[in-house]
Amino acid sequence: MSGTSLDGVDAAMLLTDGIGIEAFGDSDYRVYSAEEARVLRAALGRWPGEAGVAEAQAVIEAAHEALLSRFEGAEIVGFHGQTLAHEPRGRGTHQVGDGAALAEALGLPVVWDFRSADVRLGGEGAPLAPFFHFACAKWIEAERPMAFLNLGGVGNLTWLDPRCAAPEDPRACLAFDTGPANAPLNDLMMERRGLPFDEDGTLASGGRVVDGALELFLEEGYFLKMPPKSLDRDDFSLMLDLVRELDDADAAATMTAMAAAAVMQGMEHCPSSPERLLVTGGGRKNPVMMGMLRAGLDCPVEPVEAVGLDGDMLEAQAFAYLAVRVMRGLPTSGPSTTGVRAAVGGGEVSRPQG
Repeated sequence: MSGTSLDGVDAAMLLTDGIGIEAFGDSDYRVYSAEEARVLRAALGRWPGEAGVAEAQAVIEAAHEALLSRFEGAEIVGFHGQTLAHEPRGRGTHQVGDGAALAEALGLPVVWDFRSADVRLGGEGAPLAPFFHFACAKWIEAERPMAFLNLGGVGNLTWLDPRCAAPEDPRACLAFDTGPANAPLNDLMMERRGLPFDEDGTLASGGRVVDGALELFLEEGYFLKMPPKSLDRDDFSLMLDLVRELDDADAAATMTAMAAAAVMQGMEHCPSSPERLLVTGGGRKNPVMMGMLRAGLDCPVEPVEAVGLDGDMLEAQAFAYLAVRVMRGLPTSGPSTTGVRAAVGGGEVSRPQG
């Protein structure tokens, strides 16, 4: 998995039949060099054939091949690719990276292009981790409705009821993007300080939240839309303009509060109050953001490590899980997770020709 934060590639092994989780295996991470990150950042918002896309594809395929070649014993690879553009009601969705080329390089079947089928059938194409979150809830033996929150570049929420038999049950899951999470804050840090992110929320902890900017942010029409709904990484790029006149610390504090407030707005859509909220993604390591969530929500807010899961690798594990579901002909998304007209199994399967 290479996410919208553009920091590197996560890879993780999972033993599964595409329904339950039998075991978690090895995991590893490959960081992008400064030049690789620059190439990827320059291609954001671009569509196939446009300037910079071929260069981004070369980076993505080389990085994934280098990382995946470290693993032994895999039977199937789930390859998400790098999201460059996402317009489910417009031009579609674009994850750069050729799964067929990766299959040849690795000598393994590769499942890829997970989002396009969902979008073609009227879905948002995102988020795609909810069915895996449902499997995780079963794995931890949850008995009551709960929620997973991924705080990556964009925030996304999965509410689920583990009492249902399968994730495609209409009552089992509700999922949607809550709003921007780390991406705009990371962009601020790069612009102001030349740093990739606000480590440990250090800068934000020394600032104050400017309520006027926060209120303007929450007037964005996206928050009035009913889920399922999804975002592109840069859909809230005007966030930077809202804090343009603020000093660095106040800007960081305000943008952190924006991400937290977006989650709080999203939680109001849950069919029932979740018993707990488990947080994955880089945002769970930001104590300022986590503190804001705990102060603003009525349920316990914990990192996924509290139940024995790995928040750094959950997205990579999700696409391993989804790859097996695709191979078995099982759905990977449904009306309550992406708004697709009917449950659909997305993903293209490429096998090595040799």
